[in-house]
Amino acid sequence: MAAPEEPELSQAQTEKLLQFQDLTGLESMDQCRRTLEQHNWNIEAAVQDRLNEQEGVPSVFNPPPSRPLQVNTADHRVYSYIVSRPQPRGLLGWSYYLIMLPFRFTYYTLLDIFRLALRFIRPDPRGRVTDPVGDVVSFIHSFEEKYGQAHPVFYQGTYSQALNDAKRELRYLLVYLHGDDHQDTDEFCRSTLCTEEVITFLNTRMLFWACSTSKPEGYRVSQALRENTYPFLAMIMLKDRKMTVVGRLEGLIQPEDLINQLTFIMDANQTYLMSERLEREERNQTQVLRQQQDEAYLVSLRADQEKERKKREEQEQKRQEEEKVRQSALAEERRRRTLEEEKERKSECLPPEPPADDPESVKIVFKLPNDTRVERRFLFGQSLTVIHDFLFSLKETPEKFQIVTNFPRRVLPCLPTEEQPNPPTLKEAGLSRSEVLFVQDLTDD
Repeated sequence: MAAPEEPELSQAQTEKLLQFQDLTGLESMDQCRRTLEQHNWNIEAAVQDRLNEQEGVPSVFNPPPSRPLQVNTADHRVYSYIVSRPQPRGLLGWSYYLIMLPFRFTYYTLLDIFRLALRFIRPDPRGRVTDPVGDVVSFIHSFEEKYGQAHPVFYQGTYSQALNDAKRELRYLLVYLHGDDHQDTDEFCRSTLCTEEVITFLNTRMLFWACSTSKPEGYRVSQALRENTYPFLAMIMLKDRKMTVVGRLEGLIQPEDLINQLTFIMDANQTYLMSERLEREERNQTQVLRQQQDEAYLVSLRADQEKERKKREEQEQKRQEEEKVRQSALAEERRRRTLEEEKERKSECLPPEPPADDPESVKIVFKLPNDTRVERRFLFGQSLTVIHDFLFSLKETPEKFQIVTNFPRRVLPCLPTEEQPNPPTLKEAGLSRSEVLFVQDLTDD
């Protein structure tokens, strides 16, 4: 039986799938899809669950194995630093501690029972994140109202966005989870987090993201990072192409100690960050080189295309010129044939030449433009058109010409015009029995 086909992904799901793969570094696209489907395509929750697995914390969707996980301490050990609360000193201190112990135990026990009962009555509203950015901004406003404006620069975005920026910029990301009800939170914020040296250190060395665990966004990150106590800080960086928790700081830590611990964590992982920077720079250089090669190829391709275009244009121009010459030659040939046919027709239509002893005959000697002479007899009563037709029928005569007398010099009107539709006869033209006429070439005109 064939396995059912998986439904096609929407555009939004495809974008989340690629973003999740980029954040976690997973190569298997099927594994990325299964993880997102387990979290109802909630990318922030899926990323947190993946970070849990990297830290050795079992996923809520993957039950723990029967034997302990084998953790490579050289690559995946998470540096953890926990500050315990100071023990009471002196008789007065121990007396106060022992007196308050039953009350403290009773208070926290009842509080836990109340929370457990409340969870059965109605689900924890923090479990549903509807406005993660609003949760972060709301925490920042409440923090500034209580502790003032002097504090490290908070990242004003979701936890997932902070991870994205830290990965893109190859920077450390320090996550602070704020426990509103914890007894050490107020002192940590006033005496450690808002001190000048801590503010300067955090602002110049890393991104700083914070949220209260009473907010859905902070609670979700808390569920992912699994803190033990407050205040809680986690250092995250890109390590082996994955966003990895490399340090955990828990408890009331002093400013100098906080700076020293963060510096230690950064120094211990600096080689990984440098390796990522070198690898990214190499990828960027490779990409730039490939882009330059592509641009050079495109330039060369355009040059070849331009050369080919010019070649085609030259060939087309040459073809057109050859076609023009051919058409001109054909036209000239047609014109020549038409002219020859016209000459033959004119020759056939000529009246016969009269005899020399005819008293009405006129002897005319024609001098052609090529210096040849032609002699023929005509009748006085014939039109000058007959003279023109006779000359036109000769091969030596140009296509266009006019007949001119020598003295006095005048052009004989051999062809009909609007003013004179019927040309005069030889006698009307004033020709004698013997004439010499000149044929003038008008072809160029």
